Parts: sequence; C-alpha cells; structure tokens
Amino acid sequence: MAKIFKIEILNFRGIQNLIWFPAPGVNCLIGRGDSGKSTILDAIDLCLGARRNVQFSDVDFHALDVTKPIKISITLFDLDAPLKNVESYGIFLRSINPATKDIEEEPYKDWPTALTIQLIVEGDLEPVWSLTSAHAESLGTSRHLSWKDRGLVAPTRLGGYSNSNLSWTRGSVLNKLTDERAEVGAALIEAARLARSSFGDHAQDQLGDTLKLVTQTATGLGIPVGTSARALLDTHATPFNDGAISLHSQQGIPLRSLGTGSSRLLVAGLQKMAAKSASILLVDEVEFGLEPHRLVRLLDSLGAKDINSVLQVFLTTHSPVALRELSGDQLFIVRGGNSIHLLLPVGNDDDVQSTIRSEPEAFLSRSVIVCEGASEVGLIRGLDLYWAGQGNPPLASAGVSFVDTGGSDPDRCFHRGNALIRLGYRVLVVVDSDKPPTEALVASFLAAGGTMIAWQPGRALEDELFLSLPPVAIAPLLEMANNFMEEGRIDEHIKTASNGRYTLVGIETEALLSGYSPEVLAVLGRASRTRRAGWYKSISKMQNVGQFIVGPHLGNSTPAFQLAISTLFVWAHAES
Repeated sequence: MAKIFKIEILNFRGIQNLIWFPAPGVNCLIGRGDSGKSTILDAIDLCLGARRNVQFSDVDFHALDVTKPIKISITLFDLDAPLKNVESYGIFLRSINPATKDIEEEPYKDWPTALTIQLIVEGDLEPVWSLTSAHAESLGTSRHLSWKDRGLVAPTRLGGYSNSNLSWTRGSVLNKLTDERAEVGAALIEAARLARSSFGDHAQDQLGDTLKLVTQTATGLGIPVGTSARALLDTHATPFNDGAISLHSQQGIPLRSLGTGSSRLLVAGLQKMAAKSASILLVDEVEFGLEPHRLVRLLDSLGAKDINSVLQVFLTTHSPVALRELSGDQLFIVRGGNSIHLLLPVGNDDDVQSTIRSEPEAFLSRSVIVCEGASEVGLIRGLDLYWAGQGNPPLASAGVSFVDTGGSDPDRCFHRGNALIRLGYRVLVVVDSDKPPTEALVASFLAAGGTMIAWQPGRALEDELFLSLPPVAIAPLLEMANNFMEEGRIDEHIKTASNGRYTLVGIETEALLSGYSPEVLAVLGRASRTRRAGWYKSISKMQNVGQFIVGPHLGNSTPAFQLAISTLFVWAHAES
C-alpha cells in the first residue's frame, strides 16, 4: 500500500525545480492556468507508472534546454513486503525520521522504510528508471524495480476516458480488486464463437467476487448496472486475451458506454475498493463530466471526508464546488517562480477556512478584492458593468474575485487579506471609515504588499455617495431608493436621522429651489444606512447604483472619490 512521501522534479516542462512533501490522503492542486498542476500529475505518472514504452520530446525539457536532463525522483513509504525485501533492494532501502520527517540513509527498525524511484531523461530522449540512494551512488550501484513490483506502486489515472479500467486489461483496477483471473484459452474462444452470453456464464463463475464488488460499488454511487454486473465479451475487442473481457450491465450493455462522469465515478469507487494493492490515484480536472452533486459523491469516494484515507489522491480542479467539499489541509496552491516552484498548503486558519466555504472562487483567481460588506461588492460590480459597457476590459478578464466579510468589523477584512497574501494572492481591501480598523493590523497588511481603499474619514459608503457625487446624481439616487423600499420608509428614515428637521418632500422641494446643502446630504447618507433597513444594502441594489448612477457621474464627482475608484481599477488590471 505504498504512498508518496516526497516528490522532486527538475527541468520538466514548465517546472525547473520543485520539492514537495504531499499529504498521505487527498492532495488537491489549485492555481492559475499553466502553473504546472497537470505537469506534477504527469511527473508522478511517468516516474511510477508501469509502462514499457514512454516517448519524450524536446518540449518536455524546461525552456527546451535539452542540455539539462529531466529528473523526477519520488520517495515512497508504507511499502508492501516485497518492496522491503533486503535481498532484492537492501542497499536502496532508507527510512523516514518520524520526528524531523528527514530521509535517513539507514533503514531503522522502528522508522518507516522508504524507497526512492528516479526517472532521468537526457538529450537522447531515452528514459531511464532506477532506484537510488546515497549508499548506492557511492558504490556506483544501480538497479531497476522489478516489473512485478512496479505494479505495486503504479498509480491509477482517471482521465477523460476510463474505459481501460472497465475491462480486464493489464493494469486495470479490476485486476487489483481480487486475485481472480479468467482462463483465457479454449473456453474464451468457444464463448466468442458461440455467443457473448455463453461466455458470460463461464465468467460469472470465475469472476463472481469481482462482479459482486463492482455491483455493490456502482449501486452505492447511484450508477445503474442492474441487480448484477456481468462479464461478457466486448464486441469491439478482437484479440482473445484478458482485454476481450469487459464489464456489462445486467442487460448486456457495455459499461464503457457510460457517460464520462459515470465512468470516472465508478472507477474511483473501484479504486478505493482495490486500495490494498494500488493506493495512488491521479485525477486531472476532477469535475470533468460531473454535475455538482455527483462531484460531491466522487470526492467522498476518493476519501475527502475520511480521517485516515486508504487512498493517496492527487487531483486538480477549477471547481468552487470541489473546494467547498475539501478542507484547507487538502488544498495546495501551485506557485511558479523564476526558478523554483512552490506548493503552498492552504491550511486550516479560520480566515482561510471561512473563505473556502463562503467564496471559494477567491482561491481560483489571480487577485482578490476583500470588501467590508455586500454594498462594496455590489458597487464595484456595477462600476465594472458600466466600464465594460464603455469598451473597457471587465474585471473577470483580469482574474479578479471578491470576498465579502459580512460588514460591521473592518478588522476582519485585514485578517482575511493577510491570510490570502500569505498564499501568494494579490489583495486589495475596501473598507468604510466610520469605524476605523486597528492601525497595527492595517500596517502589517500594507507591509505585506496589500493595497487599501478607504472612504474619507468618518464616512461609510452611503455617506461617500451622497457627499461625493455631483448634485445631478442625488435625485436619481433617491428615486432608486424609493423603488427599493416600501412606500413611506424613506421619509421615516430621513425624519429619524435628522431628529425631525427634514422630510423627503421638504428635501426635494428645497433641492428645486437652492440645491442640496452639505447638511442635507449628510442626513441622507445617515438615513440611507439605517441599521437593518439600509436603502442599498445588498449586492444587487448597490450594483444598480454603481452601474446606472455612480458610473455615469463619476467624472463629475469629488477628486477624492474619483481617485479611490480609479486606484481600484488600475490595481485590478495591473500585471502581477
């Protein structure tokens, strides 16, 4: 039941140098496109896979530099007995120090035994697999892992198509479920000639336990195969060998005809059943072909909720649904640098975990705008729609997402911001100024590279709008509030905020005669943010304000307000 302890990659495709110690359970890789997520899965597959023929080309070398060899080294632990055989592999056996997690060259009795497999590809494009250790290198000794033992460490890969795992082909998960094997010979040839169902009767006796496990797994995952899966001859298979036997439903329909999502779901479930003999699973774009509820089922079958998972899973995703189903210690952000690739563990910090649950899209973006409340999110979205309508690129094209911290506490914005910066994201915080945040917290955020936009001193967003927009924008702002609120509520809020000095009708009449005084604008700002009854307190409402009022009138607003908004959009579209 071998698992990966350490991965080292040199000069392979977009990765020049990477060292990573994955988790023993689920490892979900997230990050920007072309960050190297799929390359890491390919490296594991190429180094550990039981293949006889693998072709490399110049494009597999980092920066096309064929003078620097590709080197992939994977250290395994939790080894099966044959892999710890001293006579076979003694000089290559090492151990892992449980306290320091260092790899020691001597195999100590009470420490986990380790074995390192290395793949090297030189400029001649010929791959060479070998076992490696410091002792062996000092003695100039090398050897290969036997072909039989390679099958003990070879990972199963769930690609876009999983048909090969639904037949009894070499390396199929079906051959790892039990030790049962069908006799490929006269009985198979006779069955092929007589009828597929005739062979099915023979196979039922020989593969009964495997078919029972397949049926149980498929039924538990909601995949229809009837009361019992059957092993019949595949009508598309011409050779008379193990690969000619494939899984069929009770009605005789080949299970390879299942949809992509169903195939992946079934194979994942079978892989978990076969984990005692094959415990490493690779899944690129785990959400491919699956509806959200079936994606949840797949992740559960992969051990996402297991405390001690029998499978070690390496998967990539761009799905917020997948992120919500995983914990922070199962997520790793792939960051590519000039020379060193990093895999940053997201971790279970409260601010990170709460963001995963509420706005997982943030972890799939390049830049994050952390807003004190829904109003700020709505305003920016509305302005984005306005500017996009003017022919400017939208924020989505720059890889920007939003995090809403729920209002009331500006410090929460900076806690979230600092947590995201530590994970390598560009972060901008937008906060009110009616309740100032902790100065030390703001200072640490800015020192870490964060950017901050705050409204003018003492103002919340609603105050800023009424006091910064030009007079011509105030009437439509009030009209929009009237459309949002019940009749009479606007007037009640104005009376309360002004201690009875002003009414809505009075303000509108005064505006026709002499405009809006600073005192009236301040009253409107306070009234519009009445606790639990704000005029624009939702993303959709403030989005309309941003798109149809603020955007068209921004050019005639106060210089400070224009500067704040322009700073936001310049930051969003800046190169990282």
